[in-house]
Amino acid sequence: MSIKYNELFKEILLAYDQGKLEDKVNEILSDRDTDKNRLANIISSLCGVDLKYTENFSKDLTEALKTYKVSNRAVSKIDECKGCSLIEGKTICQNACPFDAIVLNGKNKNSSINKDKCIECGLCIEACPEENIISNVQFLPIFNLIKSNKTVVAAVAPSIEGQFGKKASLSKLRCAFKKIGFSDMVEVAFFADMLTLREAVEFNELVEAEDDFMLSSCCCPIWFGMLKKIYSDLVPHLSPSVSPMIAAGRVLKKLNPECKVVFIGPCIAKKGEIKNPDVEGAVDFVLTFQELKDIFDAFNINVEELPEDHSLEYASREGRLYGRTGGVSISVNEAVTRLFPDKAKLFTSTQSNGIIECKKLLESAKEGKVDARFIEGMGCIGGCVGGPKAIISKEEGRERLNSLAESSKIKISLDSDVMYTILKKLGINSAADFKGEKAEIFERKL
Repeated sequence: MSIKYNELFKEILLAYDQGKLEDKVNEILSDRDTDKNRLANIISSLCGVDLKYTENFSKDLTEALKTYKVSNRAVSKIDECKGCSLIEGKTICQNACPFDAIVLNGKNKNSSINKDKCIECGLCIEACPEENIISNVQFLPIFNLIKSNKTVVAAVAPSIEGQFGKKASLSKLRCAFKKIGFSDMVEVAFFADMLTLREAVEFNELVEAEDDFMLSSCCCPIWFGMLKKIYSDLVPHLSPSVSPMIAAGRVLKKLNPECKVVFIGPCIAKKGEIKNPDVEGAVDFVLTFQELKDIFDAFNINVEELPEDHSLEYASREGRLYGRTGGVSISVNEAVTRLFPDKAKLFTSTQSNGIIECKKLLESAKEGKVDARFIEGMGCIGGCVGGPKAIISKEEGRERLNSLAESSKIKISLDSDVMYTILKKLGINSAADFKGEKAEIFERKL
């Protein structure tokens, strides 16, 4: 969000907390010397809903928050284009979109989003010079659940390390979430540990010889979206594993069907991922790091100054490394070496990060020119630490993440007693159980 959208969001959030949302919205619409339709679209997105301006907009907004549905668009245009310059016949946002999902009307030079092609990665948001494309902020529907005393769990991406200050430990972040009203905070890295085993089993199944290869589906919705929408010929080589975020939601809801799960990460595309039909319902909401910062700021929460709220150590070094390029490859390699030593000699990996690199790597894979058996892709340069809504630089994010990973008491996911305890509750008692019906909780339909 731009600074002006940030400040507007904070105004709306505090008014909602005080039970004065309708008054505040009416005040905003009456005091701003601007187009009410555009402003209503902005307010609607900042509240996580999809409403157009009417005379009863503030009342409609209150009702929409009570009946929020995850099917709402995560990325939306809030106004018509004002005529940005064309580069080789394309607008700036068209050039930013890797899926050709933005269509230009030749008559009025106005662009629109093709919902069938769009995966809601949000790259167009950063590109638009007019700030006419915006991502919805899902916190008010979350806050509505919190105020209703529902069990709401924050599931944080590994790349959260260092985002809120050098002294903002995971234990202090847990305290911060509880101050807002969340029931608890869990590390998504723990569920990445489970997927490390799953991907190792998949590698053992898919790679039989030196000319075979496997595409990891873990982590990145942009990478997965490129494979599904542009490089579908490669899908037979794609692991059917869900992302760690989806695994987290499914496992948490298996253990507590009443809980609501909110993923916190640097990625706008995750807001689109949770709506995919094959994984819908696992995670209820997504917030970005920058949105979370605005929430902390609105409530005057300084994470670094909070007390520690410790929990049992349960996430491994491997799972935490998923937050940066190469982390998945390291983790799966170590698991393959331990579980399937005869396949270890076949495990060679290559990684790509950023849209351009990912496309080049997938083109090479189509042509049979990749000299690796395990292929990992991240849509953002640096991996998740380089996500569009990260607060710190990707270089600092990688350094902080590596430090967190190396400080883990559990180095290898296969050595995690806590993980085995949870897997047994899911009916998974061995590596063999990661194939077939018992492992469906970690699978998606390809």
